[in-house]
Amino acid sequence: MAGRWLVTGAAGMLGQDVLTVLKASGIEAVGLGRADLDITDPAAVRAAVEGITVVVNCAAWTDVDGAETAEEAATAVNGTGVRVLAEACAAAHVRLLHVSTDYVLPGDASEPYREDTATGPVNAYGRSKLAGEQAVAELLPQDGYVVRTAWLYGEHGPNFVATMLKLAAQRDTLDVVDDQHGQPTWSHALARQLVELGLAALKGHAMGGIYHGTASGRTTWMGLARETYRLSGLDPERIRPTTSAAFVRPAVRPAFSVLAHDRWADAGLAPLADWREQLAEALAAPAFTALAGAARNGSANGSTG
Repeated sequence: MAGRWLVTGAAGMLGQDVLTVLKASGIEAVGLGRADLDITDPAAVRAAVEGITVVVNCAAWTDVDGAETAEEAATAVNGTGVRVLAEACAAAHVRLLHVSTDYVLPGDASEPYREDTATGPVNAYGRSKLAGEQAVAELLPQDGYVVRTAWLYGEHGPNFVATMLKLAAQRDTLDVVDDQHGQPTWSHALARQLVELGLAALKGHAMGGIYHGTASGRTTWMGLARETYRLSGLDPERIRPTTSAAFVRPAVRPAFSVLAHDRWADAGLAPLADWREQLAEALAAPAFTALAGAARNGSANGSTG
């Protein structure tokens, strides 16, 4: 029933987790990283989807700041590349699960964004990702699934949680912004949700369209940093609040990235767990426990920043 799955962007943080979940679920899967498959190459993509039942697209340009000066290059991957994937999936009658982002939204709301909220990206990266969403909606109205995520962290790539733990071994205190609101999401939890959605789609239980793959609840970057420290046996008061104005970056960041999760019920699935629950489970993984141990040792040895 599950067939054979293809994971693009398989060398990335989320792609690795999706492959792990598929293997644990007993589902046959092929993982192709950027070196294995250029998703902007139509012939290569058509060959890759041959004999495939579900494609999980984790391939993306993820350099948010870099996209400001290289929007054409970012859109080639996040927009044109997704269109090529969608065209190949449509021709081969393959379901496509495409991972998108909260950055397609304007970030100026005060209540969680619903799946049908009007888009309005505030930076080049968001515009490039919106182009990908539009391609999936146009070419795969029934068999295309856009799963927006945000504030992603995990074992297999650079991320905020790992950075906070690394810096804890080097500095006594850290200033972290407290005026951006979102939902920290563990990549492994999102991977499990993507696989569940794909299986629901194959059973005819999940309609195509937009889903929000973020943790339940909400916090700020400072809140995430403090909870990371607390759960890791570090003093959360070492994290001090500051504003986004103190960290000017090339790309504007949405101030409010909290997403609603209404559509999961339509597919017979529960939304992702609360961000604190996810974080506690994630921090038990070896990569994070090693960083936390080094941070505690660094603190004990009187490291300063």
